[in-house]
Amino acid sequence: MKINQFTIVCQRFLAIFTVFLFCSLVWINPAMAQEQAFRTLTVTGQGIERIPTTLTQVQLGVEIQGKSAGEVQQNVAKRTSAVVDFLKSHKVERLQTTGISLQANYQYNNNERRLTGYIGTNTVSFRTETEKVGALLDKSVQAGATRIDGVSFTATEEAISTAQKEALRLATRDAQEQAEAVLGALNFKAKEIVNIQVAGANIPQPRMMQTGQFARSASVESTPVIGGEQTVRASVTLQIHY
Repeated sequence: MKINQFTIVCQRFLAIFTVFLFCSLVWINPAMAQEQAFRTLTVTGQGIERIPTTLTQVQLGVEIQGKSAGEVQQNVAKRTSAVVDFLKSHKVERLQTTGISLQANYQYNNNERRLTGYIGTNTVSFRTETEKVGALLDKSVQAGATRIDGVSFTATEEAISTAQKEALRLATRDAQEQAEAVLGALNFKAKEIVNIQVAGANIPQPRMMQTGQFARSASVESTPVIGGEQTVRASVTLQIHY
């Protein structure tokens, strides 16, 4: 009889312990599952792609000084027309007028201002292949241009678009390699990517050339113009569940 009672007590204790253990697991597991669900690694990869600049944007113009405003304006118009006709004949891209001005020129002596004449300017801009720019600048001066205000270099739209995609691909691969290195060092394995953020790739700014550099080369028979490179950058951030 005592043995049977002891057996019954043990069975009841075992049953109570089983229920307690089950309840504990039910209580703990959701917390553990939630912790694992939010166990993520965030990495940011960088991608850089360099491309040659094959196009050149030029701004040049005509500047004339003279005694009469009408005379100055006529001379500016005549010279500018000759320059524009020359550029059109060579089928340059995006040819447009960028500035026109006519202003009085004064000389100051003993706090007195004296009109000495007028200064007229007319500037245009255009784009063409970099390899053609040197000869075009020389012949534009021969056609009537008297000033070169700026030269900048850029790649074609197609080349920039291709470089943007490549920079994004490189940034994504960089982020993945970072994640693999970190998780591998901690003996974890990546399960899935839960979030992706892209912070590029932006269109690169044209590479500028100092006009002073051109001025030193302007006296050379054929002006050398070398474009260089543009840099396209991209950034990709991955949030990875492990």
